[in-house]
Amino acid sequence: MSGTSVDGVSLVLTDVEGAGKETQFKIHSFKTYRYPRWMKNEIFNLFDKSSSNVEKVCMMNFVLGMFYADKILNFIESSSMNPKDIDLIASHGQTIYHLPEKMGRGRYRTKSTLQIGEPSIIAEMTGIPTVADFRPRDIAAGGDGAPIIPYVDYVLFGSEKENIVVHNIGGIANLTYLPKGCTPDDIIAFDTGPGNMIIDYVVSVLTDGKRTYDKGGKLALAGKVNHKLLRKLISHPYIKRKPPKTTGREMFGANFCESLLQTAEKMGVHGKDLIATVTFFTVKSMAYAYRHFIGDIDLVVLGGGGAYNEAIRRWLSEEISVEVKTHEDFGIPNQAKEPLGIAILANETIMGNPNNIPKATGAEKYVVMGKILL
Repeated sequence: MSGTSVDGVSLVLTDVEGAGKETQFKIHSFKTYRYPRWMKNEIFNLFDKSSSNVEKVCMMNFVLGMFYADKILNFIESSSMNPKDIDLIASHGQTIYHLPEKMGRGRYRTKSTLQIGEPSIIAEMTGIPTVADFRPRDIAAGGDGAPIIPYVDYVLFGSEKENIVVHNIGGIANLTYLPKGCTPDDIIAFDTGPGNMIIDYVVSVLTDGKRTYDKGGKLALAGKVNHKLLRKLISHPYIKRKPPKTTGREMFGANFCESLLQTAEKMGVHGKDLIATVTFFTVKSMAYAYRHFIGDIDLVVLGGGGAYNEAIRRWLSEEISVEVKTHEDFGIPNQAKEPLGIAILANETIMGNPNNIPKATGAEKYVVMGKILL
């Protein structure tokens, strides 16, 4: 799995048995391989229409596929196993563009999404059957192609006794709401807004690239929230839009951040105060979603890089007055959760079982997401 923050590719080696709510898993090992600086820069160039072109997209699709395959083989060896011991590879790829609004030409108008990291290369270089490219099948059925992890959250965290929110704070923050005793038809899931994306950008600019994120939320905790700027941020129309909804860098990426920096400069909001303010924006957008779009909450489970941000955890607890835990509290290493989720989705693909949540994506029906390469 490689997320919107583009930190690297996260891998997990796991046994998976059964399917649906009967799924059982055992994690053997996990690791994140950081992208080389040049590769990360190339990926970010693909996000920006002014620096991207079809040649770069075409090339990087195959280059990333080779990088993923190389790291998979390295990971298998470091786990004291052999490629022939592995039954299946599950790969999400790197999202470089996501358009949840219908676009097109003439009468052919559709939502669209693009993940790169060519799975044919992965299957060829490793010799292992590969399941990949999950999102397009949901879009073909009328959905947004996101979020795709709610089915996994249902399998891992669904409870008969508690109303649970599983909130992943990656570049974008997305939640899955699991009412107690729920079935897939009862699940609510959507992107709540920015997670670490704006925080990372601001930290990088303010430190001249010396830091790429606010480790542990220490910079935010040392600053003071500017509530005038915060009110402007939280008034963004996406925050108040009713689900189902998804978003990404197209809305909260570089263009948004550059405009934000200009506004902050005019308002005299600088340094750690600015970092504190954009961090609290993430918290406020999460809390707004809880209050307006879902039901009673007994527990919040945080995942993604934002789960390590003490400012986010502390301020969220104060905002909602509900117990906040992390995936580690359930025996799932935070770094392993998303690649584990892709493995569980791929298991359902192989079984021929639907693995999307139409109520979350807006799809017209349940479908089997994922393409199989033998």
